Amino acid sequence: RFCLPLVLASLPTMATGEEIAPALQDSWGDFWLFRFFVNAAGYASIVVPGVLLIQYLKRKNYLETGRGICFPVIKSCVFGSEVKSAHQDDGSLPLRAEPTESSTARQVFKLLFCAVGLQASYLTWGVLQERVMTRTYGATETDPGEKFKDSQFLVFMNRILAFTVAGLYCALTKQPRHGAPMYKYSFASLSNILSSWCQYEALKYISFPTQVLAKASKVIPVMMMGKLVSRKSYEYWEYLTAALISVGVSMFLLSSAPNRTVSTVTTFSGIVLLAGYIIFDSFTSNWQDALFTYKMSPVQMMFGVNVFSCLFTVGSLLEQGALLESLRFMARYSEFTAHAVLLSVCSACGQLFIFYTINQFGAAVFTIIMTLRQAFAILLSCLIYGHTVTVVGGLGIAVVFMALFLRVYARSRMKKRSKKLPPGETPVQKV
Repeated sequence: RFCLPLVLASLPTMATGEEIAPALQDSWGDFWLFRFFVNAAGYASIVVPGVLLIQYLKRKNYLETGRGICFPVIKSCVFGSEVKSAHQDDGSLPLRAEPTESSTARQVFKLLFCAVGLQASYLTWGVLQERVMTRTYGATETDPGEKFKDSQFLVFMNRILAFTVAGLYCALTKQPRHGAPMYKYSFASLSNILSSWCQYEALKYISFPTQVLAKASKVIPVMMMGKLVSRKSYEYWEYLTAALISVGVSMFLLSSAPNRTVSTVTTFSGIVLLAGYIIFDSFTSNWQDALFTYKMSPVQMMFGVNVFSCLFTVGSLLEQGALLESLRFMARYSEFTAHAVLLSVCSACGQLFIFYTINQFGAAVFTIIMTLRQAFAILLSCLIYGHTVTVVGGLGIAVVFMALFLRVYARSRMKKRSKKLPPGETPVQKV
């Protein structure tokens, strides 16, 4: 049973151009699969009693028989205060503000503000993410330094600040009356923290450009699941762009293999973690779409999900004794403290910029900005951390982003065409 960690300790991690320092597997506690199950057990220790309590309250018909100080809290957490909206659009993202009276210069300024805010937030977040997960702290000429290993603590740092920002925003601005049972946010919260954990952990095994391209190809499994599970229909251009994305990612990955010693075990770990990220993230977005059938704002969604994210992560960290260990690491290395805090600030601000951009300019403009952000993230990673990309790999990246922009263009054309359809007809459902 001790063979696998020892083998992993001797294998180099996957990198591009120059080798990233290997994620040392000193013990079972550092093996990602073991840590995943330990984290999941920590979440289960909170989820299972919560499920049993909710079932008990519903079976007891507490909504009709309950009394006392705790009644309003239990009602809000377990039963909610409103029924679902008849139409999902009633609780979805707020309608985009139409610039009827705003000048062109004002709209251009708003667009630049959104674009710069999104790019600055998420590009900084990407650079720091790679720095924290792949480099050491406190390295000197005689001391190799120490790597930070606990991805769950970084997830907790991100969520605690996002929870604070969303709570202040809800308190200071007018929000719709909240009606969803609070416990329903826990499902999206669990999948969200697991997807974030997989995203951080994957950087120990694969390069950041590979991670970005894998995330860009998320549309392929989403289409496959939609076809198999929901029997959705797709336009020809959706199949074409999915194929182009697949070809581009394959070109990049195959071009990265020569002249490097790549561990099959380590590469496989990175692929599994990326697959976990895609699966959990897809569930999060679908569950949040279902929750929007209740009347709520995106910031209320952000607040509700992050409440449970903080509860799950801090509970798991305390059970493992990892919270104090991570805080000691922060005390030893002030540079890590600055990176962790800035990482959390960028994540929270980025979420607010997402809501504002979609509200002001719609989803198409937001998608274009974020697609450009992915391209810039790869470029920055190569410049700062010394990744090299071959000509074939560069062509693969170009193919992926060309396909993404083609999807945005085709989707906007389809949206315009759907507005002109007769009332009885509906357009083909799209990803």
